[in-house]
Amino acid sequence: MNRTGEIDPATKRSGTVIILIVLAVLLLGGAGFLFYRFHVGEPAKGYYEAAMQGDSEAQYKLAECYYNGNGVRKDFFAAADWYRKAAEQKHADGQCQLGKCYYYGEGVSKDYSRAVKWFLQAAQQDNADAQFYLGKCYDNGEGVEENKEEAFKWYRKAAEQGLAEAQHNLGVCYFKGEGVAEDRNEAVNWYHKAADQGDSDAMGALGACYMKGLGVAENKEEGVKWLHKAADKGNSDAMGALASCYFLGEGVPVNKAEAIRLLRKSAKLGNPEAQKVLKKLGL
Repeated sequence: MNRTGEIDPATKRSGTVIILIVLAVLLLGGAGFLFYRFHVGEPAKGYYEAAMQGDSEAQYKLAECYYNGNGVRKDFFAAADWYRKAAEQKHADGQCQLGKCYYYGEGVSKDYSRAVKWFLQAAQQDNADAQFYLGKCYDNGEGVEENKEEAFKWYRKAAEQGLAEAQHNLGVCYFKGEGVAEDRNEAVNWYHKAADQGDSDAMGALGACYMKGLGVAENKEEGVKWLHKAADKGNSDAMGALASCYFLGEGVPVNKAEAIRLLRKSAKLGNPEAQKVLKKLGL
């Protein structure tokens, strides 16, 4: 307002713009329109309108955008909200991802029981990732009573769909006789399947089996090969095992400098056994 008491023209124009924006919000879907118009870029922009109209696949894709920060600022809370919308429409991937949100406490409070609920719904739709996580929950007693037989069942379902992590864990079940009769030949079979897909835990386990002749003919050179593969992927346990090979000359020539290098690298990654060995060596 100017000195004469009249509304300044610039102020009047600003007020008109604000009124138009408010009308747009009311006519085009509330506050969500403003967020869409000014804060959503590609690829999220392409999913937003369909998600707002209830398309479960678009809701899931939009949740992925929020989770990974694609076209929008990374926001676990918004991701969990959109995963939930998709999950409530029986979208299997949405159910699995919502389960993970509860499992890890991302965008929601950590709640293993709720995680199990959503993993189960997705697993029953043959979602391999959900089957694996459900197996983990039964294996560790997270959100459900520990049940090794159930863990084995769900690991196997996921493993048969080619999920490397599940193949490794299924191998562990056979190796230890948890939820199934002990069968180290079958353990090695599943370790191989997972290792061939690049799973470092499976590579390390396979290397240990070859080193000791467990479930497979002893072959220290083959064992070292798999331990190297696992160590190169950052597996601290494999680094420690490989250090032992270099100390003792098993499958490789003795090389104490390389052994110590591997121990230090493993210890730096937090491996307690490597830390203990270094301490005993005074290093």
